[in-house]
Amino acid sequence: MPTSAPPRNRFERRRAETRQALVRAARQILAETGDTSASIQAIADRADVGFGTFYNHFESKAELFDAAVLDALEELGQAFDEHLRDIDDPAELLAGGFRLTARLANSRPELMQVLRHRALSHLHSDSGLAPRAIRDVEAGMHSGRFTITDPTAAVTALGGSLLALVELRFAYPERDGDEAASSLVEMLLRMLGVPPEDAREIAWRPLPDLC
Repeated sequence: MPTSAPPRNRFERRRAETRQALVRAARQILAETGDTSASIQAIADRADVGFGTFYNHFESKAELFDAAVLDALEELGQAFDEHLRDIDDPAELLAGGFRLTARLANSRPELMQVLRHRALSHLHSDSGLAPRAIRDVEAGMHSGRFTITDPTAAVTALGGSLLALVELRFAYPERDGDEAASSLVEMLLRMLGVPPEDAREIAWRPLPDLC
């Protein structure tokens, strides 16, 4: 899971560990049911912390569950950074991100279930995928790779499509995930202004070792 700068002393380390235990418990609950009605006591029990400890870190369940979703989005963003760091072409970055997500539905199902249930309302958050997507879309616009003129609208369409791909992977687990991702990527690249021939070649080229 994503981590911030290492705490400087024992108290800060324990505090950070307790907070992360609560976030981890909330992520597990979201992954299992998508339901946020669990009691604070149930969350604290799952995190193996005291009831009163909850309020040392969060003012409400809503704040905790928001933190859990943002934690999952940042984990996915860091996976993109790790696996796609050597790619410079914005079109290839887009393709790689979608194809990596399709594979992570198998290798990190809890992460993907959290995003499936709750990520839509965080589509334009200040951390996680949104700032990375804006960066890559704007790079594509400036280079002439993409012909769209509204990066925010493009990121909205891309983010919604990514979550739809996650939903597809769980709704139809028998489908080939790589093929589903490539089909979607080809359409999205054309939407962004990549010529049809290039879009198809990028979307269907041999898949690198993404995970």
